[in-house]
Amino acid sequence: MAAKKLSDAEIQKNLGQLNGWTVEDGKLHKEFQFDTFVTAFGFMAQLALIAESMNHHPEWFNVYNRVTIDLMTHDAGGISELDFQWAKHADSISG
Repeated sequence: MAAKKLSDAEIQKNLGQLNGWTVEDGKLHKEFQFDTFVTAFGFMAQLALIAESMNHHPEWFNVYNRVTIDLMTHDAGGISELDFQWAKHADSISG
């Protein structure tokens, strides 16, 4: 079953279940900061395995100890439940 784009109300409701995520440019957005580059890269490596298992891949950017993540479901044309599931994994892994 294809993911469906969530309404603004559904997005706001789901944001309440996440820690520090916002909506920027129509995407779920968060910047994570770690102590070192290795820790940041390890975080990304763990999430890469989850992304592959979900067949749902992020837009992300890494500079030294920071990882910036933007999530949206391109097939749905916006933010879907898949994005919130992915964000919860990211929060869990980041500690």
